[in-house]
Amino acid sequence: MALSAIAQVPTAHAARYLQQTCKHWAHHLSVAFTADHGTVAVPKDARGASFPGDATVTFDATADLLTIRIDATAPDQLDGLKDAVVRHVDRFAFREGPLAYAWR
Repeated sequence: MALSAIAQVPTAHAARYLQQTCKHWAHHLSVAFTADHGTVAVPKDARGASFPGDATVTFDATADLLTIRIDATAPDQLDGLKDAVVRHVDRFAFREGPLAYAWR
């Protein structure tokens, strides 16, 4: 069962936050990114978890919007990743944050 959530986060620094978050997560996860697109693969057993499958976090940046999509395999996995994304992006957006995440 695939579950998804998308947040469109207004910010003039979307590309910066995308790159900082991806670089940070690249120390522990499989990450690929450019200036305006990033993908993070989160293993099903990350940090001792035991989910049915791996999850993916995708970032897309425009001049004034950071779009974040999470694809997960369990409700707890999706909720945990939402929390992790918000904590990490807001850490890099400390001058501006907290940012507004309207998950749908």
